[in-house]
Amino acid sequence: MQLLLVRHAEPDYSVDSLTEKGRREAELLAGRIAALDAEVEAYYVSPLGRARATADYTLKKVGRTAEILPWLQEFRGAVLDPDRGTLHCCWDWQPRRWQGQPELRDPDRFLYAPIRRGSNVAEIWQETREGADALLARHGFAHCGPVWRCEHNRAGKLVCFCHFGIAAAIVAHLTGLSPVVLWQTACMLPSSVTTLVTEERIPGEVIWRCTGFGDISHLWAAGEAPSTAGMFAEVYDGIDTTEPRG
Repeated sequence: MQLLLVRHAEPDYSVDSLTEKGRREAELLAGRIAALDAEVEAYYVSPLGRARATADYTLKKVGRTAEILPWLQEFRGAVLDPDRGTLHCCWDWQPRRWQGQPELRDPDRFLYAPIRRGSNVAEIWQETREGADALLARHGFAHCGPVWRCEHNRAGKLVCFCHFGIAAAIVAHLTGLSPVVLWQTACMLPSSVTTLVTEERIPGEVIWRCTGFGDISHLWAAGEAPSTAGMFAEVYDGIDTTEPRG
């Protein structure tokens, strides 16, 4: 089984939809996913507009629908950011803040780092884990300690249209990592596809392995440059934002 986590195309956050470039990206993405449709058991989508707008291009192309999963919306954990002086998403921190707390790299201890005190991160992390487990249980996978049980594993695909923060959290949960490491040191660019594949070395017992993280080959193949949304400036430009830069 493969789990494909698709980040929405370039967003227009002001209206929770897509930019003109985002619509081009979503159309190119639709061609990529449509080629896999015969193997797709189910499509799922975040309730947020930018993810649904991205999914619509694929769903119309293949003539299918996607189930909306409320927990698949962007990861909503927030903490008091000492640099901003306000509550801010837990997956965007100045490096000097999170690098100084080694607990954040530990999958069993990251929730207890001083920077997390008084936040709702533990609640949203639990919601994410339970949501992912319930979704996979629908398709025959049961979480059993360090591995997953599946009596009828097969070569199908599940496609989830969502967001970087939540997708990184799902990857972390399924692979046993601290999500902070992925949130702070990796990025899934708009319309990218992240692929997790079951590895079954003992019959009925699987683990999940990531064979592609944030892949945008469908953009490169069409000559469409990737969006910068989700990344800070490669070279300091004095603008502290991950909004798309034209």
